[in-house]
Amino acid sequence: MKIGIIECGPVPAPLQDTYISYPAMFEAQLQPLLHGASFTTISVVNGEALPAPDACEAWLIPGSRHGVYDDLPWIDPLKHFIREVAQLKRAPIVGVCFGHQIIAEALGGKVEKASVGFRIGLERYETTLDGVPPTVMMPAFHQDQIIVPPPHAEVVARTEACAFAALRYTDAPVFSVQFHPEFSRAYLSDLIDCMGQHSAQPGLAAAPRGETDDIGMRWIAAFLSSQARHPRG
Repeated sequence: MKIGIIECGPVPAPLQDTYISYPAMFEAQLQPLLHGASFTTISVVNGEALPAPDACEAWLIPGSRHGVYDDLPWIDPLKHFIREVAQLKRAPIVGVCFGHQIIAEALGGKVEKASVGFRIGLERYETTLDGVPPTVMMPAFHQDQIIVPPPHAEVVARTEACAFAALRYTDAPVFSVQFHPEFSRAYLSDLIDCMGQHSAQPGLAAAPRGETDDIGMRWIAAFLSSQARHPRG
């Protein structure tokens, strides 16, 4: 399976020596779960053009410091690309944080800055995903969130503050989450310090040891494995 990761924002500069990039985080964690997968990064935030929608067997759109409503030259083309991939129904799409939001906007939803402000820390989510506990702790780091989900989007994780925290689409192979399964506890702590937030917000807490280790990435890997088609010869 060839997975195209669309880079929409960098790791903060002070953390790049240690953590490199968000595509690097996903590749390092998904590779052991998706044996034989290959990865390529398309950095739209750095001016790289989007490929054809069938250039990869799967697509992943990570987080970004930018908003889906920002006036940037790559935002509208990315929305168009998402619609093309979804309409083809050949390659699954996974979105995380910004990716979750821009997929929703592209497919008919609405994203705004949350009235509760930033959500920074480890948050407990209610889930209805098969084979997982009814609640899980996941890293949160966002201000924007979906306020109106697109048609054909089934809510599979939520909190009181974030009603549409994970969506599974019923009309296309699309799965997206507001939280950050790729964030280690160490990266989240370093990111909070780097951004000048020295502790989790009220209502968000530290996760019990081991609880967030890889469950979110296993969700993503299982979705990609179940949805991706075999490469064409």
